[in-house]
Amino acid sequence: MTHAMTDKIIAFQGALGAYSDLACRTVKPGWRTLPCKTFAGAIEAVHTGRADLAMLACENSLAGRVPDIHTLLPASGLHIVGEYFQRIEHCLLGVPGARLEDIKRVHTHPVAMGQICNLLRERGLTPVTEFDTAGAAELVALWGKKEEAAVASELAAELNGLEILLKNVEDAKHNTTRFYIASRTAERPACGTPHVMTTLIFNVKNIPGALYKVLGGFATNGLNMTRLESYMTGGSFAATRFLMDVEGHPEEDRLGKALSELEFFAENAEILGVYTQSPFRRHMTGAPSEDQTSGPADAISG
Repeated sequence: MTHAMTDKIIAFQGALGAYSDLACRTVKPGWRTLPCKTFAGAIEAVHTGRADLAMLACENSLAGRVPDIHTLLPASGLHIVGEYFQRIEHCLLGVPGARLEDIKRVHTHPVAMGQICNLLRERGLTPVTEFDTAGAAELVALWGKKEEAAVASELAAELNGLEILLKNVEDAKHNTTRFYIASRTAERPACGTPHVMTTLIFNVKNIPGALYKVLGGFATNGLNMTRLESYMTGGSFAATRFLMDVEGHPEEDRLGKALSELEFFAENAEILGVYTQSPFRRHMTGAPSEDQTSGPADAISG
């Protein structure tokens, strides 16, 4: 299916054909994708107007949290306006004409390499780590040797003229990366909209019971926190910064009360974004949803 191209641009960290690039193309078909070397570069592209949105990986079901986001986003002036969950489906890619029995070495990112242990062991392949999955595909295409293969996305194969020798070579079939979608302007859904997520960041003093007091309001108001992660700030052990995802809208009564209690016990509390949840969340829990047949683009409007 082809999509009409627009002049809109969405930035991501990585090379063309990376899973972040695939996420951009899925969420925003027809938009031009802008590869950036770093997360800071992707954020800066939106901040300066070179891009309209940024697709920022924030956590992975196998590898855990993606560092830097908690420091980069608050200082960027950008707002989280959506989320997207990208299933990571690794493919074994070879040059045209290569066969499985020709492959001797596999090139990919170190994290991806750790996710294909069964493939390496069963076929006796030599692992060679590279800086990026899509970059590995680009190198294999450049070398043009049948004994060299890459593990990357189907999109990377298409963009680099490689053939898919095997699909879904990952050890774990639940490998999924979650992304924040960031914009220069806040695009909050209206109060009362169902399935809303709020992301915020705050500091607590390193004293007994500080976090308990901060989080008490969320428990007493029956709110579900889906993510809570701590970070040391400024090289000091005297205070801790927390990044939180919580279900609800800050203008609604329950979350509003919880945030009021949080501000009383916490410092430097800041809402990074209020946005509609991805339908993927209801799929994870198996809860019935009107969004079951919705496409990934429903994760963010516009």
